[in-house]
Amino acid sequence: METIRNWLLPGLLAVGQTVWLWPGAALAGEETPGAAGTVVVVCALAVETAALGRRRQEPVRALAWTLATLVVAQVVWRDGSFGLGALVALYSVAVRRPVPVTLRALAAVVGVEWLLSLAHVGWRPALAAEWALGALVYVVCAGLGEGRRQWLRGRSRAARRLAGAEETRRRAGDTERRRLARELHDVSAHHLTSVVITADAAHRLGDGRPEMTAEALAFAERTGAETLTSLRRLVGVMRDADRPDPRPMTARIEELIAGFGRLGRPIAAELPDDLAGPAAEAVHGIVREALTNALRHAPGSAARVSVRRGDGVLELTVDNAAPRGPVPHAVGGLGSGRGIAGMRERAAAVGGELSAGPGPGGGWRVRATLPDGTGPWQPAEGAERRDVLLEQRLADPALAFAAAVLPLAAALAVAEEWTGASLRGAVPGLLVLTVLLTVHALPLLWRRRAPWAAFLGVLGTAWLWPVAVAGASLPSRVSQFFAAGVLAELLSVYALAVYGRGAARTWPAVGAAALSVSAVLPATAAADEEVAGDVAVWITAAVMVVLLCVLWAAVFAAVWGTGLAVRRRRLRVLGQEEFALASSLWHAERAADAERLLLAARLRDAVLERTVALVEQARRGRLEEVAAEARSALAAMRELLHGLGESEDPGQRLTPAPTVADLEALCRDLRAAGRDVTLRGLPEAGRDLPASVGLSAYRIVEAALGAGGHGPARVTLRRRRDTLRVTVTGVRPAVTGPVAERLRVQAGSGAGRIAFEQAGIVRVSLPAGPSPATVQEVSPSPYA
Repeated sequence: METIRNWLLPGLLAVGQTVWLWPGAALAGEETPGAAGTVVVVCALAVETAALGRRRQEPVRALAWTLATLVVAQVVWRDGSFGLGALVALYSVAVRRPVPVTLRALAAVVGVEWLLSLAHVGWRPALAAEWALGALVYVVCAGLGEGRRQWLRGRSRAARRLAGAEETRRRAGDTERRRLARELHDVSAHHLTSVVITADAAHRLGDGRPEMTAEALAFAERTGAETLTSLRRLVGVMRDADRPDPRPMTARIEELIAGFGRLGRPIAAELPDDLAGPAAEAVHGIVREALTNALRHAPGSAARVSVRRGDGVLELTVDNAAPRGPVPHAVGGLGSGRGIAGMRERAAAVGGELSAGPGPGGGWRVRATLPDGTGPWQPAEGAERRDVLLEQRLADPALAFAAAVLPLAAALAVAEEWTGASLRGAVPGLLVLTVLLTVHALPLLWRRRAPWAAFLGVLGTAWLWPVAVAGASLPSRVSQFFAAGVLAELLSVYALAVYGRGAARTWPAVGAAALSVSAVLPATAAADEEVAGDVAVWITAAVMVVLLCVLWAAVFAAVWGTGLAVRRRRLRVLGQEEFALASSLWHAERAADAERLLLAARLRDAVLERTVALVEQARRGRLEEVAAEARSALAAMRELLHGLGESEDPGQRLTPAPTVADLEALCRDLRAAGRDVTLRGLPEAGRDLPASVGLSAYRIVEAALGAGGHGPARVTLRRRRDTLRVTVTGVRPAVTGPVAERLRVQAGSGAGRIAFEQAGIVRVSLPAGPSPATVQEVSPSPYA
């Protein structure tokens, strides 16, 4: 289909030009080129057709070749119709290249057209009309192409948002499961680990310090109640758990550090006063996890928490010294093995990095670099406004230029008929005409942002015509060309129907425009000094007002109806895009809800009951039972975290994320469904591949093959050092439209690059090397 679109228009132009070459020009009585000229014209026609066939892929180069063939053909045969090819090429440049490139291309085309006109017409008055008409056609063509580019840009942006939402929907369950697991680990592990440490310390030192038993029981009761509150919050209000707190979090982080300090360890802190937003949330979670790990593996040792700002980032460092004595084996085994992984996920969630490893002096150090921000991320202020203004940079000025130049070109076309004194006497009138037409068309620059103001401005400036004819004593030969200025009224009525608020209620503009035009034109003619005293002229003008009003009402009604139809079509397209986006987000939320419900049910059964028992034992003063219940709750929490991907109920079992190895099963299923799919290079390319890279590669291949297509398809995997190269051929529907946008999003999420070829080939490069951050997936302490 894409190939047909590329070559259909050039083919039709070639057929039309060939027919005009023979026998069209001869039948019309026009001059035809000789034998040598015919050969040159045919060659130029072949080059132009080939160039226009590549206008979508290389529009600037296609325009250059088209202009070259235009010059050659015009030199050989003046009556050829090669200017249409330049229009098509210029339109393609405007659609596919930014405005500065389009302006340079427009200048080149107009310059070539003016030089050709000068060569054929010479320095005569008619040359001005040729230049004005040529500039008019090419400027309007470039303006319409730029307007089309803005529309396609909006659709591409919408397709990219939809592709991102679809990818979010596909990963919503896994993402929510990881987030809830991290939250559960942060809350329960921190509280319950503190209870175990305190109870064990009180039990060991109970004979020498009997007061510690009461303190440990009070601490266990208070901490157990806090744990219950946190867990019930997770069960009851998980929907709002990911929403960042807009208030500064420095006080909360300081309170967290002070709580660890009350457990008998010196902790120094250095924090900014205004930490807030997602980065502050990440700092809070990382500090809590790092100090909990230090409490497990280096009890009693000193620690230091430092957060510093620099170059738009937050530098977080958590250091703890080596333990003062041997760590009890039971304490060292309290963790779930997800501490560093959870901190890394928190840092990555806000665009940061985290590393952990041995620190100076035999201790342990956790370092994180996080983007500095004081609130939730938002687009840069004014970004959308700049896009709206860019939309006006060429399309609307081009139409305003057309409304002003079209009647002027009509006047210049007959200027050569005025000779001698008549021509010199008409120059002031032409200058006045130019000024009036410019003022009349100027309001069209605001036809999108303020359509009613533009419409009223066009109608108001039209009444300057009869005033100028009467006051400046313009000759009738000049005043008659005001009629072509009605193009401005047509464009303003169309803009009301397309961009006006409550467009269906803008129908009175049809009658107002028809009445204004019908009155202005006869008034302009009647204001001519040569006929101002003729009563018959005024009677004729009155009759003409009525007749013209009916005629123009029909014309303006048709234009208004066309604009309304265009508006409804655009709103329908936008509505479909918004519905698809909302539907995808809704399904993503439902998938996340399912994970919340599943985790909530397991949380109530596994952890909440044991935490309630812990609080009850603390109230009864049973220290050993408190420690036992806390350990039991920690063990249940750890089992819950490790078993989130498993379920005894097959209907609730969570499918593991696919990898590159699953591509073989995917291709086998497609072959069973009747699609000829070949897979090459799987064993070598998939060996020791990071899970995230394997998932991205699988999703990209799945989406590309799922787009459909005719004929055989082939998937080729190659591993080159730290890069995985994926090539999918035979998937033409995947190289354009929403599928291509979705593939770009998927490749970008894996920090990869993607390229499309019109032949139906998708090429992807994904980084497959080790992660740059030095992290560990298991308990980091060297003392355990």
